[in-house]
Amino acid sequence: MSKDKPEFQSEEFEETTTDIGLPFKVLLYNDDWHTFDEVINQLIKAIECSYETARGYAFEVHVKGLAVVYKGELQKCLKVSSVLEEIELHTQVVS
Repeated sequence: MSKDKPEFQSEEFEETTTDIGLPFKVLLYNDDWHTFDEVINQLIKAIECSYETARGYAFEVHVKGLAVVYKGELQKCLKVSSVLEEIELHTQVVS
């Protein structure tokens, strides 16, 4: 009977650890008060990308109303979102 309990606990642990690796996304929403340059510069700071990549995301946000600007682990997505929100850009982290 004592052997069953540790096996059951390890199964629960395995299920819990599989959830950790799920990909999360940072959505950036369009607004009417930030300039392209402000958005581009903040994207470069947040996701450490090139000017061209940031400009592409800024244009996509402008045209479509939102864009996925980062995908990764939850902690990193929260950090990216936080940096974007330093200048009051509107973001959302989703799974």
